[in-house]
Amino acid sequence: MLEGIQFLNKEFFWLLLLLPLVVLWYVSKQKKQTAELKMSSLKGFKVTNSWLPKVKHVLFLFRLIALALLITALARPQTVDVSTKTKTTRGIDIVMAIDVSASMLAKDLSPNRLEALKKVAAEFIKGRPNDRIGLVEYAGESFTKTPITSDKSIVLRSLKDIKYNTVIEGGTAIGMGLATSVNRLKDSKATSKVIILLTDGVNNSGFIDPKIASELALEYEIKTYTIGLGTNGMALSPIGIDPRTGNFQYGRAQVEIDEALLKEIAKVTGGEYFRATNNKKLAEIYDEINKLEKTEIEEFKFYNYEEKYRSLVLLAGLLLMLELLLRFTFFRSFV
Repeated sequence: MLEGIQFLNKEFFWLLLLLPLVVLWYVSKQKKQTAELKMSSLKGFKVTNSWLPKVKHVLFLFRLIALALLITALARPQTVDVSTKTKTTRGIDIVMAIDVSASMLAKDLSPNRLEALKKVAAEFIKGRPNDRIGLVEYAGESFTKTPITSDKSIVLRSLKDIKYNTVIEGGTAIGMGLATSVNRLKDSKATSKVIILLTDGVNNSGFIDPKIASELALEYEIKTYTIGLGTNGMALSPIGIDPRTGNFQYGRAQVEIDEALLKEIAKVTGGEYFRATNNKKLAEIYDEINKLEKTEIEEFKFYNYEEKYRSLVLLAGLLLMLELLLRFTFFRSFV
């Protein structure tokens, strides 16, 4: 019955402590007003059984309940209907540039670098419901996998479909991947534009210098976070193709990441460089980027208050009127 009801002036409930005192006063008063008459015999008196004297205390009960209702009314019971409206005040456009060279199949992350990245990147995308996100693939060359869009289902499907293939020229063209990402964002009207560029190697292909690409990102005010992916030392990596099966042959290979270049790209564009040496570290890096690039959301709350004290006052008044009516009619001879 009281679900959803709050009391604005709860301090008035302390007045309920007066009710037991009122009851004690009433009992004491009744004892003093009751006169005793001792008679040796009732013979000759007509005895009548009237119910009125027995229920006369109901008048006091009415008054007591009315008093309790008035105290509750003073506490201002009310219900509150809260409606919320959110408004995105600062949207972010993000392009994730993903290295899909053969070395991304190395198994120093589980099950390999590319699959580990896809899993973590998917969670990152799901956690950005108010932003637009696009995907760029690069190896020896680069292309746009998905233009920036607010439809996360499209981005997630495209991310799932990313895999190593022989269609893209071999190598690692970091400059090409960064330049393609800049091209996707340069005309964006978003307040904040971000590139997350991930690679596990060194720039050894493509016709665009990574430093020139980073200067383009700076010109268009695009912040770039760079991630070097791979363990320290040796990793089980593809080293050749079995001519009989066409599958990769794996062997221990030195992990080479141009950290100096990635740090410079991040510094020039106002971003940060991260190194992911295992699955856990990779997930922590994307969590950190997620915290650094927060979308500002303005929330409006509307409160609709509905007062509930009126019905209590009305009921208390009716009880008092009923008490007075009964007191001066049916109980007139007894009270």
